[in-house]
Amino acid sequence: MNRRVWFAMVPALLVAKIATAQYPLVDMVASKLVQKYQQSSCEQLWEERAAKHGQPKPEREQQAMQMLHSDPQMRAAFIDRVAAPVANKMFECGMIP
Repeated sequence: MNRRVWFAMVPALLVAKIATAQYPLVDMVASKLVQKYQQSSCEQLWEERAAKHGQPKPEREQQAMQMLHSDPQMRAAFIDRVAAPVANKMFECGMIP
């Protein structure tokens, strides 16, 4: 039974590693985003959110969003990397229900 679990995990881990290796820029951006959320206090995140409210997004951020919209595999690699840590921090800070 233990071997079955191991053999099932290995391909999943390889696919995840290949996905991040395929998109090094995505991996770098995702790492920075996760690090930002992990190192920021809830107060800092709320202040940043309030300051950016209603402001246009920077051009580089718009370009990155367009790339993620146009490439489903890249988007999946990015979301797989950032979803849990960012959502957990936002939940802790009361930013999502």
